[in-house]
Amino acid sequence: MVTGTIGRRVRLGLIGGGPGSIIGETHRIAARLDGQYDIVAAALSSNAERARQAALDLGIGADRAYTSWQQMLEAESERPDRVDAVAVMTPNDSHHPVCMRALELGFHVICDKPLANDLAQAREIAARVKSTQAEFCVTYCYTGFPMVRQARDMIRAGELGEIRQVHLQYVQSYLAGHDLPTGWRTESGRAGSSLVLMDIGTHAFHLGAFVTGLDVARLCADVGSAIPGRTVDDYVSALLRYENGARGSLWVTNAAAGSEHGLSFRVHGDKGGLEWHQEEPNRLIHRRQDAFEEIITRRLGPATSEGAQRSTRIAIGHPEGYLEAFANLYTEFAQRVAARVDGQPGDDRPTLFPGVGDGVKGLAFVAASVKSMATGGWQDVESV
Repeated sequence: MVTGTIGRRVRLGLIGGGPGSIIGETHRIAARLDGQYDIVAAALSSNAERARQAALDLGIGADRAYTSWQQMLEAESERPDRVDAVAVMTPNDSHHPVCMRALELGFHVICDKPLANDLAQAREIAARVKSTQAEFCVTYCYTGFPMVRQARDMIRAGELGEIRQVHLQYVQSYLAGHDLPTGWRTESGRAGSSLVLMDIGTHAFHLGAFVTGLDVARLCADVGSAIPGRTVDDYVSALLRYENGARGSLWVTNAAAGSEHGLSFRVHGDKGGLEWHQEEPNRLIHRRQDAFEEIITRRLGPATSEGAQRSTRIAIGHPEGYLEAFANLYTEFAQRVAARVDGQPGDDRPTLFPGVGDGVKGLAFVAASVKSMATGGWQDVESV
């Protein structure tokens, strides 16, 4: 536990995610679930009055209910009881300036995905993380599910053999209507070069890399809208070539009427395959070439892999879901931050929460997909 390492919880400051933000409440629940953090400071809105009142409503002290992220970072940097880390939940176009200043002032950072609005900005953030040696997490939250980590461990243990195919899907109906919802995501430039790629495409892309341990080397993408006359991207399909020669596909849309969430992966090697669906997150399907199909379920105990076990809280028969997966990232990050505060190297097990490099890879994927659509052919994905 963090409190056993530094004698207290990690002090956390929130930037963005105020009134009306679904992701803001998700971050706050994730931070609180395992009792690793005290949320002590906040700048929750770009509107000064709303920011202060929202922080007070969360129980933040009046002296740390800030009216802007700039004010919060500057003031906290001077306090003897300053926050250890900040969580950034602002619109995409502000991730770069917020993260850069937070890192410059010596804070560890949790940033909602995507890391930045373009690849150049993402690389600048990564360079600053390297120079400051800060802990940095990008909340590709689906990597926190126990069965996703079970799949990762099985692939790394060679249970599928040589990976030959990777197929990724993320299919929603958020933008299936003809009228676009209001908000910053549909405002020109604020969500980056492509709404669907930045919003959910990077999630699917990262899930494939996390599970297989493989990077995409080249891709050929069709990016645009499935709704006639719409100028905002709501659809992408792509052919993928992985670094080991494996082939794959990606289908992502938030304009598929009738769909709910639809995040899934199928990975096949020369010995068999694995299949997982986020709408049934506690089940992993293992199909072997010369044996019966096996359903692996989330449970505590030696039957599951080490990565799955360290991500599971509740005994067999009680499901865990999205909030618990999100909390796994927060808890693992807290343990790393506490070790840094204590001057210790920390847990010697591999870090499972996505880092700044994963964020850069997501923007490299977006850049290659946009360029592929513009040129009508295959594009290399910049290596990170």
